[in-house]
Amino acid sequence: MSKPLQIPTQHSLDALLEALRDTPAMRSKVSIQGPAAALDRSQPLDRDALYALPGDDTAAIRCGDHYQLLAIEGMIPRFVEQAPWFAGWSAVMANVSDIAAMGGRATAVVNAYWHHDPVCADQILAGIRDACRAYGLVLAGGHTSQASGNPAALAVAITGMATRLLSTLHVAPGQILALAVDLNGQWHADTPYWKAFEQVPAEQLRSKLEVLPTLAEAGLLQAAKDISNAGLLGTLLMLLEPTGCGAEIDLDRLPRPADGDLLRWLQAFPSFGFLLSLNSEDWDPVQAALAAEGLSCACIGSINASAQLDVSQAGQTATFWDLTSTPFTGFTYPKQEH
Repeated sequence: MSKPLQIPTQHSLDALLEALRDTPAMRSKVSIQGPAAALDRSQPLDRDALYALPGDDTAAIRCGDHYQLLAIEGMIPRFVEQAPWFAGWSAVMANVSDIAAMGGRATAVVNAYWHHDPVCADQILAGIRDACRAYGLVLAGGHTSQASGNPAALAVAITGMATRLLSTLHVAPGQILALAVDLNGQWHADTPYWKAFEQVPAEQLRSKLEVLPTLAEAGLLQAAKDISNAGLLGTLLMLLEPTGCGAEIDLDRLPRPADGDLLRWLQAFPSFGFLLSLNSEDWDPVQAALAAEGLSCACIGSINASAQLDVSQAGQTATFWDLTSTPFTGFTYPKQEH
């Protein structure tokens, strides 16, 4: 895992945003535009067909009265090489967060890994098994390749179910934007990873995730996205882009750890961290439900129709990204009635 970039402490908002626009993680998301351009958009699709396309954290396939959820995570090879147990655990945990962001509950995972070192390979599998036990998942097998010339590579796929789906296709002007995060953790060495799962009982980890599908089923959330390696602003762009919406956010409202320098926190990949879009009248019960699980949640902004992400801090305001002139991942779909 890479170290977070650093700029002088007394930075302006413009300098902060400029630094964040050009991180390796942001560039990796922009590179998704290649596959996105190959997506066939020539035929009009109904809402259920769109749910199965890229843009959300998982594909969602209608199965009668519920949705089957399907996602996959590939781990950075250097991370797999340097921290095999943690890579195994993180591959499962990231997938579980993707399922929760859809208003779903995870059921089972499969894995595929390649390695040249059998000891490290065993540590990868131990991390996967430990995470599956913690989150109550079936480890259903996968593909294994151990040979002296192999790279260190790992991918884990997951399935889940949702009865009332959360989706970026539900994001609309007038909704408020919230950040929900578990601050009861610590940084992983000098990386951007904020881990809030160590020494936490399995039932508590599951209970914290359960709050998202519970709120979805109550009709209190419209969309969610777990904060990934693109950080808070990159994740927010991915929340907005499918519907061509924009947002205004105030960095001074962000819940963050006491030792969380703002630049580092904006690059953080938290083990539990979600952006939420919801109607303003639903804010109080949503905040109360998250607080009951020991989670921090704050309203950080609002959704609008501008297709721009405007950021405020300490009385300054600047545009971080304009999706009309600069696509991010390229996944944008025609507006549908919700």
